[in-house]
Amino acid sequence: MPSGTYLHLDGGIEERFQCAPGPGGWRYTSRRDDGVRLDLVVDARWRQIRVELVTPEWWLRGGVTGPELAWVRAAGETGTEHSARAAGFVSDSPGFLVAVARSLGPDENAQADVPLVRLSGTSLSALTTLCRWRRAGTSVHETETEPLTVSEYEITDLATGEIETLYLAGDVALAAPGVELTDLESPPNPLS
Repeated sequence: MPSGTYLHLDGGIEERFQCAPGPGGWRYTSRRDDGVRLDLVVDARWRQIRVELVTPEWWLRGGVTGPELAWVRAAGETGTEHSARAAGFVSDSPGFLVAVARSLGPDENAQADVPLVRLSGTSLSALTTLCRWRRAGTSVHETETEPLTVSEYEITDLATGEIETLYLAGDVALAAPGVELTDLESPPNPLS
C-alpha cells in the first residue's frame, strides 16, 4: 500500500497520503497540515463513487450517480444538496487527478473532454469545468527493484487554454500541477 507525502508548492502545505486497490476499486486517503482531510473511493471503472472532503470549517460528501455527480456541502450540521453533469471532482489533491487519469483507460494518445466539478478554497466552493485530458506518452525508468512505467498526461483547461502536466506511475502522481512528491514509502501499485 503506497504511502507518502506531497508538498503543495503554493503555501508549503504537506499532504500525507495512503492509497490501495481493493476488491471493487481503489481508495485514497490523505490528511494535510492545514486540517484538510480527503477520503476518495472509486469503483472498478475509476468512477468516484464516494468522496468526503473536510476542511476546518466546511465538509462535502458526494459521488457519481449515473451520469450526474451529486454532493452535499455544509459548514455545520445541515448541508445543501447539489448536482451537475460531471465525471467527478477535482481539487488541489493529487488523488483526484489519479482517479480521473485512470478512468480514461490505458491507450496511448487517448484523449477525452472531461467535465469535472472543481472544489477550491477552505469553503470548498464548486465550479463545473471542462478539461481535455490526453495521455501524451509513456516512459520506463529503471529502479533498484523493477522498472517503473510512468505515464504523462496533458490537461488542457478548455476555458482558458492553459495546459498542465501530470506524471503518473501506477496509482501515485509523481508530479502534478502545483504539487511535488517529496516522500514515497513503498512503490506504486502497477495499474493498467
